Amino acid sequence: MPLAEFAGTFGWGYDGVDLWAPTRNYGTPDDLRRFVDRAHALGVGVILDVVYNHLGPDGAYLKAFAPDYFSRGEGNEWGDALNFDGPRSGPVREFFVANAGYWIEEFHFDGLRIDAAHAIHDTSTEHVLAAIGRRVREAARGRATLIVAEHEPQDTRLVRAAGDGGYGLDGVWNDDFHHTARVALTGQQEAYYRDYRGRPQELISALRWGYLYQGQWYRWQKGPRGTPGLDLPAASFVLCLENHDQVANTLSGTRLPALTSAGRLRAMTALMLLAPGTPMLFQGQEFGSLRPFLYFADHGGELGAAVRKGRSDFLRQFPSLAGPEAQAQIADPAARETFTRCKLDRSEALEAALALHRDLLALRRTDTAFAQQRADRMYGAVLGDHALALRFRAGGGGGGDDDRLLLVNLGIDLELSPIPEPLLAPPAGRTWRSLWSSDAIDYGGTGAPALATDASWILPGESALVLAPEAAS
Repeated sequence: MPLAEFAGTFGWGYDGVDLWAPTRNYGTPDDLRRFVDRAHALGVGVILDVVYNHLGPDGAYLKAFAPDYFSRGEGNEWGDALNFDGPRSGPVREFFVANAGYWIEEFHFDGLRIDAAHAIHDTSTEHVLAAIGRRVREAARGRATLIVAEHEPQDTRLVRAAGDGGYGLDGVWNDDFHHTARVALTGQQEAYYRDYRGRPQELISALRWGYLYQGQWYRWQKGPRGTPGLDLPAASFVLCLENHDQVANTLSGTRLPALTSAGRLRAMTALMLLAPGTPMLFQGQEFGSLRPFLYFADHGGELGAAVRKGRSDFLRQFPSLAGPEAQAQIADPAARETFTRCKLDRSEALEAALALHRDLLALRRTDTAFAQQRADRMYGAVLGDHALALRFRAGGGGGGDDDRLLLVNLGIDLELSPIPEPLLAPPAGRTWRSLWSSDAIDYGGTGAPALATDASWILPGESALVLAPEAAS
């Protein structure tokens, strides 16, 4: 999350005002350099969240130097919009583009995540996001970088090449996958979840094609949502089951383990981590943390009161949080206790959750069918109201020996008889064997039962299973 200096002693970091200064709350600039260097020594890349759509409400000094830093007449929900295309916008563009390169050059970050890119207004011939992407790659001097953007309206231009009218970024968050997965896990369709059913076909389509809404009517926003992206590679879409916004957009900052069953969550985790898209885990998700994640910001006085009111008003879009009883339970963002409650405690790590994530990531990394990240070699079928199959074809020859079959059942035990679905048929002269199961005892399950007989298959409820071909006896 963002590191630029912000007012107060705690906060999410999205109210940055000194964009060239790593916040004192976490240490010195050299501490940050050492952190990145140590991560690199361990083989871990580090991507920094940056905010180029507004400045924080407390301590933003740029207007004192020149009012031209801000756009005249155009703002966003967080404050004044920045002037990237109006009169005297040239130095403003230079300031922010150079800042993007600064984090790469000075601290050796491996890329950026651009916050709320839809709130960056620019009608210039070259969009400032394209300029930022170019500067990041120049600053990296040959090192690999990754530039990901959050873009709520789902404009695929962000990840298209400049020659195709795009901005040349590497990835965008796929909120559609998050939303339909969450509905499938919890059954709740309030507010911006209302246009999702959590059905198997939605999950298949989100993994195969990226955004679910690519121009169709979207009831929640009363208008079309998204732009076409059927031709984009799967790796362009970042998939998650949790992130800071969505966990905090609950009454108590509640995480998924407290909102769904353990089996269903294991199965959905497998679906996300083995899918062709780029997976993202929220802090502590990998070890089953139940620590809340709430909105916190160290603002006092009138600003603190306005932030509290704004938070309460925002959560009222969820009918279950709009009543006086729920509103009275919303944590005060300015209270230090709100912040400290969110701190992770590694001693609470669940070995079963760690084992699940480690094994799935290893399978993703080492198994050709999953490692290729080719959605065009993934085929899906709906098997029931809550069940689906994904057939991954590695294309490595050998009569399909590299094929993998992922079965996910989020409902009760499902018997398949008859089985008129070609994706479930093994390659010629082969039969299926179990390669991995979310029901393994090491993950907190009860052990994987036998799947098939000659006449029928039984898909265990709330589970995921990976099958691989083997020679038929």
